[in-house]
Formats: sequence, structure tokens, C-alpha cells
Amino acid sequence: MMKKKIKILGISGSLRPTSSATTMLNIVSGLFPDHVAFSIYGGLETIPPFNDSSDIPLPVEDFVELITKADAVFFCIPEYAFGVPGALKNALDWTVATTAFSEKPVSLITAASQGEKAHAAFLNTLTALGTKMTADATLLISFIRSKLNEKNEIKDLTTMNAVKKTVVSFLQLIEAKG
Repeated sequence: MMKKKIKILGISGSLRPTSSATTMLNIVSGLFPDHVAFSIYGGLETIPPFNDSSDIPLPVEDFVELITKADAVFFCIPEYAFGVPGALKNALDWTVATTAFSEKPVSLITAASQGEKAHAAFLNTLTALGTKMTADATLLISFIRSKLNEKNEIKDLTTMNAVKKTVVSFLQLIEAKG
């Protein structure tokens, strides 16, 4: 029997294509089995500043639709000034009045120099959005640059094993939802 194709939307909290968060998202995307379609969202910079107008801009409509159609969402974020990157928080603020994240399985890897404060703050945001997550599907990787080689591969075995464990736990969360 063939497994149903699972659609995961990957979202990086960084606008820089070469950031550690985006690098981690690319690494993670390659760790899922064949029955998972993993796509990475690339339009964060097109989302205008949040306002609570009833006039929803097209980039926001597209963003919400991608989230709604995905079976799950995998976030990789950096930490900026001890917090969540503004562009990502702004995009998520647009989703508050929707049910896009309601009971949606999510995973979070925070890849930063330190990361504890952004990780905690983003977990609070994901809780406020009504997502479905488990502690095993979240991971904080501090001092990320020391754990990547010049080819943007994880060179630290402990970190790679933790990332793999996070991916497996996330897949179990998704499959348990059915």
C-alpha cells in the first residue's frame, strides 16, 4: 500500500539565502522519506507590514493559502537582538485572524549564536496560533556556525543526530494526526 504524500511547508525566519537558518532548512528538507513533499517558502520579504484591515494583500493571501494546503509547517529561525526575526513575526501576525495554523503540526529549529530567547518567544507565538507541536519536534542549536563546515553541511555528529531525531519526531506527529 502506498503512503499518502505528506506536504510540508518549510519557512526560514531569515531573508538571507545563505543564513544558517535557511541552510538548516535545506539540510532538513533532505532528511524526509520519499512520501514527503517538502517545499520552502520564498516570499517572506513580499509580505507588507501587518495591519488589521479587512483588505488582505495578495502576498498575504498566498502565504495563508500555502499554510492551509500544507499538512505541516517546519520553521528554522535565527535570533535577532534576542528575539524572533521581525519579517517572520509580521507574516505570522497576518495569520492570527485565520485558522491556517489551527491544529497544524509544526516543528521548530532555532539555529543561532545563542538562540534561547528567540526559541522561547517563537514557541509562545506558535502556541498562540493554535498549532500542534511536541517538545521532541523542536530543537535549539546554539553556536550554529561552529557546527557547519564550509560546504554548509553539519559537521558535528551530536547536532546531526539531534536534527535527525527532530525530523523523525515531527514525522510521527504528522502521521499521528492522520
